[in-house]
Amino acid sequence: MRLLKIFPGVALALSFLACGGPEAGPTVVNEPVGPAVVNEAVGTSEQAARLSIRNADPTVIRVNSTYISAEVEGGRIYVRTASSVDGLSGAARQVVFSNPNGWAEVWAPEIIKSGTTYYIYFTAGAGSAHRMYVIQSQSPNSGYSAPAPLALPDNKWAIDGTAFVYQGQWYFVWSGWVGDSNGEQTLFIARMSSPTQVTGARYVISQPRETWEKVDINPPCRVNEGPEPLIDPSGQLHIVYSANGSWGSNYCLADLRLKAGGDPTYVWDWYKSNGCLFGAAGNTLMAGWDPTLYAKGVGHHSFVLLNGDPNTSPPAGPTFPLAYHGVNKNEYPSDFWGARYWYSGSFQWWGNITYTRGTDRNTGWSLKFYE
Repeated sequence: MRLLKIFPGVALALSFLACGGPEAGPTVVNEPVGPAVVNEAVGTSEQAARLSIRNADPTVIRVNSTYISAEVEGGRIYVRTASSVDGLSGAARQVVFSNPNGWAEVWAPEIIKSGTTYYIYFTAGAGSAHRMYVIQSQSPNSGYSAPAPLALPDNKWAIDGTAFVYQGQWYFVWSGWVGDSNGEQTLFIARMSSPTQVTGARYVISQPRETWEKVDINPPCRVNEGPEPLIDPSGQLHIVYSANGSWGSNYCLADLRLKAGGDPTYVWDWYKSNGCLFGAAGNTLMAGWDPTLYAKGVGHHSFVLLNGDPNTSPPAGPTFPLAYHGVNKNEYPSDFWGARYWYSGSFQWWGNITYTRGTDRNTGWSLKFYE
């Protein structure tokens, strides 16, 4: 998300505008795609695989052997297709949503494919008016429908939403406000009857209450956002999300793990990692996880899954593609958001990891992320 550099007092005064967005809209830098980078464990690779896409909030899926991404610039949504994640850098962009009504603050598209249909979820609206929308098409890069609003329960500020199926049930997960004012971004989940219809209530599954989620000094708000579903080798659901402010180097990825047999809509069936699992700031990380070496402000990631479907999540053992955004650790830009690029990394399952909540303990799969 993108925020102009302002003094702390002004940031607080404008907090309902500042927290969560707006998304980056810089142009794509025409740099040659570099040589292929072997994604090794953090701390051993020679460099991070930064793509030449100067933007934020990547969403990338694989359909057969084609990689498909979506991004926002200037209020419009674009799609790229390529034969690899790295190849997206050199791929031409095609407009799939031209924003004919001139909506403000179009942010963070999320693309999935279900059956023969592609769905792109995105948020739009000035300030507290942010709501979620969906467009759909039979083609990834053309022919999308007019945007339809997602009727989320309670009709509050909402961003960063995506839909998925778990154990035969559709769900929608997003970041939003409990009430009508800013201050804290909460992760919510709701059941769906289809990829475009939300049913029933919304349920809180995470709020930024842990010390390592509150390391930013005098922020406009506390942040849990960018939720992405994944299913581990034991069949348990995970929601990996971004914590701390995207406006600085403390931004990082943390994990929510649903206990075996748990209800995704019941907050106490979720266990949160005891720190971030991917980030540049050592004071935010879970014990046993190391800071990134080459990028900071890493987050708002995309697991590169077949059709964007968590039911195709990888098995234990090998690493699999990951996209995320970040800023070069050696850069100190006045506009942090404007300096973000897409990065191509990888992830793998990490077994027998205990998350604690007070005296309560839950052991299962966690994740390791690699630059």
